[in-house]
Amino acid sequence: MENLLPKARQIEFHPLKLAKKQELTKSTYALEFEIPKKLAIQYQFEAGQYVTLQLQIENRIVEKDFSMTSAPHEKTIALGIKINNQESFAHKLFGEIKVGDEIQVSEPRGRFTLISKPHEFRTIVGFAGGIGITPVLSHFKNILYTEPRTRLFLFYGIKNKKHIAFKKELDELVKKHAERLEIHYFYSQEKIGNGLFEGRLNEKKVALIINQLLLLDDTDEESTIWDAVDEVLICGKGEMIKSIANACYKHGIPKKNIHFELFEEFNEDIYPIEKEFPLIENISVDFKLFDKSYSTTLENNKMRLLQQLLIQKFPVPYSCKSGICGSCECVLEEGDVELLENEYLTETEEASGKILACMSVVLTKNIKVNFDLI
Repeated sequence: MENLLPKARQIEFHPLKLAKKQELTKSTYALEFEIPKKLAIQYQFEAGQYVTLQLQIENRIVEKDFSMTSAPHEKTIALGIKINNQESFAHKLFGEIKVGDEIQVSEPRGRFTLISKPHEFRTIVGFAGGIGITPVLSHFKNILYTEPRTRLFLFYGIKNKKHIAFKKELDELVKKHAERLEIHYFYSQEKIGNGLFEGRLNEKKVALIINQLLLLDDTDEESTIWDAVDEVLICGKGEMIKSIANACYKHGIPKKNIHFELFEEFNEDIYPIEKEFPLIENISVDFKLFDKSYSTTLENNKMRLLQQLLIQKFPVPYSCKSGICGSCECVLEEGDVELLENEYLTETEEASGKILACMSVVLTKNIKVNFDLI
């Protein structure tokens, strides 16, 4: 995804030297960058965050986001990257960059994070699909290092055994933390003789996992392991996230404890909308974007603000359209909107007037928003 963001949110890049390059499977590889002492503060990060890489392709600068697999205590920027086709950014990057080269790497950012609770007994469950393992791996390494009382369960969906990225590293984690970490693999394109572990990770699989793998809890004989789950981490494609997030919610996990990271554009809501809104027609919208002022009229409020502005060909930044990435964050200066459930804004940010255009239903005849966040 090209990095098109309002000036107020432009990110800082620095040249980092590639320290390691490793092919993991036929379609995935790992990169590791050195962090010079002079940039140590700029590259402090939280588990689950990502960086953006810059690459020149056919005389233009292209930027792409990649989640880190490294944990903060490792003090390095390590990435897992999947090659989808020979024309992709990932393929060109793998072919052109070699150990010792420098590449422009952004400072870390992202909100697929958890509050650390090193003194609590916690149970955390992770669901990963394909290369979606990358931020979940960062989380698990960090939690195992910083939370000695927390136990973790990972359910990792891949095509077949040959496509398991970071298998060696995952095996080492299980060996080192066998009493606190369980990992189960699910194969969508390989028969292994056990139906539970064949097929995609989805809502039906979650029910089977709860009933067959997360059974009686050794720490509490009157409840199950699922009853003790504190947080759920999900990363993968949109359909997978939607299916698993809703399954977790239906099985008793509060939405605020279900965290997800999306790796591609997804135009659907993660959770069903349970509220109807009054019809508003001929809506006047004034907005500021890239230091320019725009005015337009929306036919009605049947679609979200972002979607309607995109239909009218305005260059509003976006990535997921599902309230996850925060690219369409803006400030509501006049009027009223209903901000639907999202994974990005905090309660404090919402109280300050910040909204996500992709999750905003307009409720007044006139609104004014500022994408430049000045």
